[in-house]
Amino acid sequence: MKNSRHFSIFLSLICLFVLSAQGQQALLEKKELAGISAERLQRYDAFLEREVNEGKIPGAISLVLRKGQIVHDNTYGYSSLEDKSPMQKDGIFHIMSMTKPIITVAFMMLYEEGHFFLNDPVSKYLPQFKDVKVTKDPDLGKAGPTEPANTEITIAQILSHTAGFLHGLGGSTLDKEVREALYFEPQESIESRVNTLVSLPLIAHPGEQWNYSASPDVLALLIEHFSGMTVIDFLRQRLFDPLEMNDTGYNISDENQNRWVPVHNLNEEGKLVNSDQQLPTQGNTVFGGTHGLFSTASDYMTFCQMLLNQGKWKGKQYLSPKTLEIMTMNQVGDLFPGPGQGFGFGFAVTTDLADSKSLGSVGQYFWSGAYRTYFFVDPKEELIAILMTQVQPYNNYYGNIMRQFIYQAFTE
Repeated sequence: MKNSRHFSIFLSLICLFVLSAQGQQALLEKKELAGISAERLQRYDAFLEREVNEGKIPGAISLVLRKGQIVHDNTYGYSSLEDKSPMQKDGIFHIMSMTKPIITVAFMMLYEEGHFFLNDPVSKYLPQFKDVKVTKDPDLGKAGPTEPANTEITIAQILSHTAGFLHGLGGSTLDKEVREALYFEPQESIESRVNTLVSLPLIAHPGEQWNYSASPDVLALLIEHFSGMTVIDFLRQRLFDPLEMNDTGYNISDENQNRWVPVHNLNEEGKLVNSDQQLPTQGNTVFGGTHGLFSTASDYMTFCQMLLNQGKWKGKQYLSPKTLEIMTMNQVGDLFPGPGQGFGFGFAVTTDLADSKSLGSVGQYFWSGAYRTYFFVDPKEELIAILMTQVQPYNNYYGNIMRQFIYQAFTE
């Protein structure tokens, strides 16, 4: 009896030891996951919560993955300040220019099918590109003097924003005319928008400058030309449905309207409010490449995981690793304005960390959207980070500080 009691006590002590060890291990795993410190990531949480509390952003979603594991998945603040609805993880955002990488990936799937060469002139497939003009003075706009382009625009230049087109974001008269013609005048389809774009003078001869531009709209029209499908049908069939990106598209369904996250801006008193004008969430018929898609953080994470996984997701190969390699290398020499950065096909890329003066890795690729949505993929570190809010006008402050907070949390 005495020995039995001693044995029971011994077993209890062993169990307590095992449970304690398991608890310590769980605590350790909670503190550090995939080489990222949860404690150090709290600095990022505190920063975003402070931005909400100080009225700089209405709310946000952060989603970070490293080495196949989600290491950060948080929401902050409100989806809409008007009704104080809390930010939800399944909120549907205008991703604006984060449409561009998706369209580029879809277009390069057609490249892999042999429809074109990257150095092909666009006019081979779209004759309206045959005789484009270049402005001699952008401040005089389309009425000013022009000259014929000294070379034809190639598909590679469309992909890399070196074709000479504008996006209408600058201050010149030509910028204003491009902006008004593309986005304020009614357009029936992506073809009509591209025809409007090509009817206006280029800002530079093809291949001579990098200009952030509406070129991805040309990719969208080429997708329709090569596939014989509308852009949205092609995206659904080839990307969205197989990747289960069920909340990504150019319109939001009736049943999902309550998940839409409206855009905000500062009013005349400097207070953040819901914007008076919102882009339509239904009835959109221009399936563009520059912007237009709605998506969620989780949908965009799936898209990025496919890219990080060498073009493969759940056993299906969407793009060859070699295609992704050429897309994510610098294609523009020293034309891109960001220090230590270049531009590939659809993505900006980090080329020199010392010049960039920021944390990261050479080979990191990234982009963002006009309503302050941001993402980057770092293949070397097996890292993806997404940050989404909805505020205009755009700046890249949150994109830069997102990298800073995430990389500082690395422990290995």
